[in-house]
Amino acid sequence: MSKSIFYHAGCPVCISVEHDIVNLVGSSNVDIIHLGEDPSQIQAAEKHGVKSVPALLTPNGNVLHLNFGASIDDVKG
Repeated sequence: MSKSIFYHAGCPVCISVEHDIVNLVGSSNVDIIHLGEDPSQIQAAEKHGVKSVPALLTPNGNVLHLNFGASIDDVKG
């Protein structure tokens, strides 16, 4: 994996962190996945170890859980 992946659910906390991440690493270095709009990605996020959103999956596979917005179970509905 050459890019980071930022998972979020669209809440105000997530949107704020998304802007910060893009400003820090650049939009070309991160894929943004809105789990509320694309729930088919929830299972992939869980396989990578995402427990809550917002979360950043680094290129080397580390998951950074940022400023708790919602648990992954809450996102599932």
